[in-house]
Amino acid sequence: MRRPGLAALTLAAVTVPLLAVPATTASAGTLAGPTAAQLLARAGQGCTVVSHGKYATDDDTSATVNICKAGSAFVWKADLDVDCDGVQTSHCNHSTDPWYQNQTSFETSKGRSFTADVTHYFVIPLPSSRFNYKNNGIKPGSVAAVIYNNKVVYAVFADEGPSNIIGEASYATAQALGINPDPANGGVDSGVTYIVFPGQVPSPVETNSAIDSKGAAAATAFVNS
Repeated sequence: MRRPGLAALTLAAVTVPLLAVPATTASAGTLAGPTAAQLLARAGQGCTVVSHGKYATDDDTSATVNICKAGSAFVWKADLDVDCDGVQTSHCNHSTDPWYQNQTSFETSKGRSFTADVTHYFVIPLPSSRFNYKNNGIKPGSVAAVIYNNKVVYAVFADEGPSNIIGEASYATAQALGINPDPANGGVDSGVTYIVFPGQVPSPVETNSAIDSKGAAAATAFVNS
C-alpha cells in the first residue's frame, strides 16, 4: 500500500562503540548478528549520496529520500508500504489488497513467485536515471537489514517498485518488525532503514532461516568494516 508520509535520509550516527562483532549462530528465538544500533551507527558513517535525485515515499508526497552508500552497502531511510504480491494466500489476494499482483519480479529457487506473507523480502525501485540497482551490483535476492523501532529483520530483494517511489517490504517483513502488515491499511509512514548488501544472496533465497544466516554474516562484516 502507498500510504501518505514523508521520509528523508537522516542517518545520524548512534552513540554506540563500533567494536568488532563476532559472527554468531542464532539460537531459538534469537537473531544473530549486530544490533540495530550498531548497524545504524555504521550506516551513518560517511554515507555518500549515490542516487541522482530523490525518491518520494508515496504518490502524493514530495521527493525527499536519497540512496547513499556506506562502505559496500546501500542505505536509505523511508516508510514501509506493505507488498502482498506473489503467491495468493488468505492474507494476500485481490480481496485483501487493492493493488495485488499474483507475481513478483523475481522467482524463488523453485521457479515460483515469492509468498509475501511467508518470506521476508523488500522492494527496490525500477532502474532509472535516478538509480539503477543493476549497475550497482545489487542482484535479485541480495539480502538487506531492514530496521524499525530497534528491531532488525533480514530480507531479500524479491520485487521491484515504481521508479520514483521507495520504501516497501513484504507482509512477512512488516509483521516481523511489529508493523501492521495489512496491505490495505497497514505499513508505517516513516522511520524504516534499509541497508542492502549487494551480491549477498542466500540459498534457498525464499527460506527465512537461510536469509537470517546470510544477512547476519553480511551485517557483521559491514559493521566491522
